Amino acid sequence: MIVELGDLGLDEGAHLLIKRALAAAPRVEVCGTATTLPVDLPAWARALGHGVERTASGFTLTRGPDRWHGAERAGSVGAPSAVAPQHWGLAARGALVELGAPTLELPIATRREVWADEAARLYAQAAAAQWDPATAIPWDAPADHPAEVEDAVVQVMTYLIENETAALLVPARFLARLHPHFREVMQLLAIQGADEARHIEVFTRRARLRRDQLGLSTAGGQASLASLFDEPEFAVASFLLSVLGEGSFLALLWFLRDHAPDLCTREVARLAAQDEARHVAFGLAHLGRHLTEEPALRDRLADAIERRHASLAHTAGLNAEVFDALILLAAGSWDPAALRAGHLAVVELQRTMDEGRKQRLLRLGFAPERAAALSALHTRNFM
Repeated sequence: MIVELGDLGLDEGAHLLIKRALAAAPRVEVCGTATTLPVDLPAWARALGHGVERTASGFTLTRGPDRWHGAERAGSVGAPSAVAPQHWGLAARGALVELGAPTLELPIATRREVWADEAARLYAQAAAAQWDPATAIPWDAPADHPAEVEDAVVQVMTYLIENETAALLVPARFLARLHPHFREVMQLLAIQGADEARHIEVFTRRARLRRDQLGLSTAGGQASLASLFDEPEFAVASFLLSVLGEGSFLALLWFLRDHAPDLCTREVARLAAQDEARHVAFGLAHLGRHLTEEPALRDRLADAIERRHASLAHTAGLNAEVFDALILLAAGSWDPAALRAGHLAVVELQRTMDEGRKQRLLRLGFAPERAAALSALHTRNFM
């Protein structure tokens, strides 16, 4: 095979023509008139391990050994491997990984730990459903509710902010340790973090819409959320946060949507609930898959609930100011009959949360009696 370069130099792209020819034939003749060719071509060829000889008409190149000898495919591009070796590093799934690439410390590296077949679909759904707080929320919508009801909104928003801060930080801690071979999960956790950041923004903005100060954050509430940081295993932390905590949180957002005193608050709750439903769906999907491969995980999940319950036994549970604020929001006024109805609505909310937790536990294979007992142990702080 003969490669005619004309006056094209190696520094202008001539090497691409030579590479193409060597890929097709083990021996090629190279001819060209560029003044730098006699110096550049031998140096280039030897650097890549090719043989090079000067001829009367130009050069003869003999293809050397495969430059990528010993390189390894980082699994299949279409589906993740059961285990992602550390030496694959940051390589894209399915890429050819050259020997000598740096080894990173990415300990969450098995498919069983994190994978869900629904991950790609949930990520695509999340990407398509992103919303802009500046335009999606009717911040200027009229509000004619009493001042005390506005104070109740502010207290609830204060509570939501700290819960969403935990819901952002817990997965972020695991995201930094996740092997990028499981890119769909990595992308999903990243966009979940974006969701939570947006929720923190809109809850804060709603709280400050008509008030300069936020409400009360209690030690017990923070202790409940802090306990989520103590779980070193991704599956267990995801179970406590997403399946139990965010599942209950989702019921709270629906409650706020239904009892909001104004359109702005209603839309804040509705859009946040739309995002949280995906977070719960991913938690259930990957835990369900994990449990089919490792049924013993179920006992660890139950133990985690019991440990968390014991560690929080000394705390007061749900912020009393939040409980009272929810009653007032559901009541809408100080009328005794309305307050009675508001209290019943909050009691029904707690029952709905409990029923939801039991149903999700049943989906993960817990027996009905066990599911009921474990749901009853869930933190009184909801999340």
